[in-house]
Amino acid sequence: MLKQQAQLFTKLAAVADTAAIITAFVLAYNLIQQFDGRLGNFHKYSWVLMVIVPVWLFLLAHSGLYASMRTKALSKTFGSLVKVHIIGVVITASCIYLIDPKGFSRLLLGSFAIISLVLIVTVKGSIKLLLHYLRRKGYNVRHILIVGSGDKVFRFISLCRRHAAWGLVISGVVRFCGEADDKDVQGCTNLGNVNDLIDICKQNQVDEVVFSLPREHLDEVDDYLGPLQEMGITVRMVIDLYDAPTSIKELSMFHNEIPMLTYYSKAFDASQLFLKRCLDIFGSLVGLLITGVLLPFIALAIRLDSPGPLFFGQKRVGKNGRTFRCWKFRSMTVDAEEHKNELLDCNEMHGAMFKMENDPRVTRVGRFIRKTSIDELPQFWNVFKGEMSLVGTRPPTPDEVATYENWQRKRICIKPGITGLWQVSGRNQIQDFDEVVRLDIRYIEQWSLWLDIKLLFKTIWVVIAGRGAR
Repeated sequence: MLKQQAQLFTKLAAVADTAAIITAFVLAYNLIQQFDGRLGNFHKYSWVLMVIVPVWLFLLAHSGLYASMRTKALSKTFGSLVKVHIIGVVITASCIYLIDPKGFSRLLLGSFAIISLVLIVTVKGSIKLLLHYLRRKGYNVRHILIVGSGDKVFRFISLCRRHAAWGLVISGVVRFCGEADDKDVQGCTNLGNVNDLIDICKQNQVDEVVFSLPREHLDEVDDYLGPLQEMGITVRMVIDLYDAPTSIKELSMFHNEIPMLTYYSKAFDASQLFLKRCLDIFGSLVGLLITGVLLPFIALAIRLDSPGPLFFGQKRVGKNGRTFRCWKFRSMTVDAEEHKNELLDCNEMHGAMFKMENDPRVTRVGRFIRKTSIDELPQFWNVFKGEMSLVGTRPPTPDEVATYENWQRKRICIKPGITGLWQVSGRNQIQDFDEVVRLDIRYIEQWSLWLDIKLLFKTIWVVIAGRGAR
């Protein structure tokens, strides 16, 4: 019954979103016509709705906006909708370019996206606020019975109470065998012992039973799972296995047969990695185009300044220990690596990295291309090949990785990047390697596609301003 209701709400939400999308497009057309009059007949542009509607609905569903919104904050919903509209505009614009590269109005597409965002945010926000109001008044609530005791029960009840708008009402607490000495939860009725659980459910309003038990008693849940399901009551379990505070946890079925609890050290999933890779390919192609335009001038300057090859390739460590050759325009003398050991006492970094101001190995042209980050342009080829990403952690050398402590190795659990938090947070002005690692780990744990986009824009500003580079 509840599943059918959820499917009905999903269909109604999709219908409401479709109506908002079409309304936004019509409004955008009429507004432009009223104030500008530059557009032709409406039918000339209406065909794009055949692209916009399915793309928008797919992205809305893919972003989890048709899942239960009961516990999702309005700010997160807004953030998801902004990303949906940005990605939707990019996909739609690409389709328009392939079908009608000259005849479609960019102003119409941009105006539609803004109006659509406002309408869908208004619709979803209004529905969420209305449901919050109804739940506070006692409508559309879920009555929950908790079996167990201890800190996890207190935390669960406290969370439900802090978010009354979720509509989760604690019907009471049922003690598990041998827990009679545990203190009662203030404001929650002690309904008795687990041996009487089935009768307790019959005598009270119960939509869901939540088991919160020590791991040594988990197998005893089997005695109650069958009867509760026969009664149509949803059963949930608070997982109490192994705690890993800095990991992302996921409970899933392996091949729909074996339940598995997975701990992720990073916040990436398959769909996010796909979008990140699309951004990398697009960005690397743009970067390679820029590199091709500048290549003759850079090559001439390097060759006139010092003898040696145009490019410098160095072995670097990528994702989870994979090695690759990282390419740069040569900014040092040919024998720079041979003289590195002689300069170790001048290292300004505290830790595994080597950085030195006024490094005598750097050529005159090398100082300029380092200051402007031009020396890193060939790394767009590494990005295109999939060895690096536009945004990530700094690619270390094998010698650096050999000295890492265990916690520092987390920075190589993703692809390295041309830019990242370190580059936009001071770059060479940061002299503590541990601080570099902490910035990299912060990026890994907080990653989102939107964070990558923000860091790319910040990198452009840092390069223009010449901050931190030498």
